[in-house]
Amino acid sequence: MDKNINRIIIGLVLVLVLLVGVLVGHWINSKPVVYEAEQSYIPVTISQEQAVISAVEDVSPAVVSIVAVKDIPIIQRRSIDPFNFYYDPFFDYFYEERGTERVEVGGGTGFIISSDGLVLTNCHVVSDSDAEYTVFTNDGSQYEVEILARDSFQDLAMLKIKEGGSFPTVKIGDSSSLKIGQTVVAIGNSLGEFRNTVSVGVVSGLGRSISATDGRTSQLLEDVIQTDAAINSGNSGGPLLNLRGEVIGINTAMVVGAQNIGFSIPISRAQKMIESIELHGELIYPFLGVRYVMVGKNSDLGVDYGAFIIPGDINEPGIEPDSAAEKAGLKEGDIILEFDGQRLDLTNHLAKVITNYNPGDEVELKVLRDGNELIINVKLGSKKI
Repeated sequence: MDKNINRIIIGLVLVLVLLVGVLVGHWINSKPVVYEAEQSYIPVTISQEQAVISAVEDVSPAVVSIVAVKDIPIIQRRSIDPFNFYYDPFFDYFYEERGTERVEVGGGTGFIISSDGLVLTNCHVVSDSDAEYTVFTNDGSQYEVEILARDSFQDLAMLKIKEGGSFPTVKIGDSSSLKIGQTVVAIGNSLGEFRNTVSVGVVSGLGRSISATDGRTSQLLEDVIQTDAAINSGNSGGPLLNLRGEVIGINTAMVVGAQNIGFSIPISRAQKMIESIELHGELIYPFLGVRYVMVGKNSDLGVDYGAFIIPGDINEPGIEPDSAAEKAGLKEGDIILEFDGQRLDLTNHLAKVITNYNPGDEVELKVLRDGNELIINVKLGSKKI
């Protein structure tokens, strides 16, 4: 009987071992829960990739390459006949002009904002007033353009395709809602050779101030977008897009010698230009008429914010004659603390604030003069650019 009991116990143990083995095997086979988690992440990546592809496909037809050409004199060096009466052994060569040749002298990128052919780009892309400009669309078509407006202060320019027609356009977005870390896409004529090159990055910073140069002139640009999306030579004037395919900036500058540091002008800065061209056919901005520097924490002016009106001279006065500022009674050395109730500081400077107004608007300025605060009412003037 004991033997039978032992056999029963051994049998039960074997059954338990088998059950445990089955359960463990089932648990091991159910491990793909991790795989499912990995799979759930993939559609997010594909979604972002598809968003970039869709944005580029939507916008590319409205992105143009801009080429500048001009007639350049052909200078030839010639030797002087030593038997010539006027021969001078120290100046035995002279240079003479032998006609001209048509040469490509510059280029960049732009994008079409209206179906009748208005093109937005950077001012430095079309800064040569002696050059003629041509745009090439994404399908290879070539069109002559005229320059409607150049704004060197904001590095913006507006062109118009001369030939009539209906052109594809970009969608204008809202640059005021940008967030640091937001994905952006830059399109441009990279290095002046590769049409509609695309680079992807993020918004690295907002409200930056930079000193930009094209090798001939330099300009302080304020309140620009910093991005690590590659902006190369030739990309200037191209659009910076969000993932909805909307233009939220105009690519304008890169840091020479550094990688992944580029800057774009917020599209909101171009809205006034677009509205002015559409309404007046020319560029008209609200104008106060002061030369100023923004006051910071390290100033010795008694305050650490505001716009300090620079004392000037006969050539560059701090208050422009017959301007809105002069008519209102502003003086050199005044510090404008507030513009229509808005505090002016390094992050909210005068040039940024005034772009939200129109010529003829009446605004209230809080001004510090000789240690005393004053309220001065100003009717903004206008300036054609």
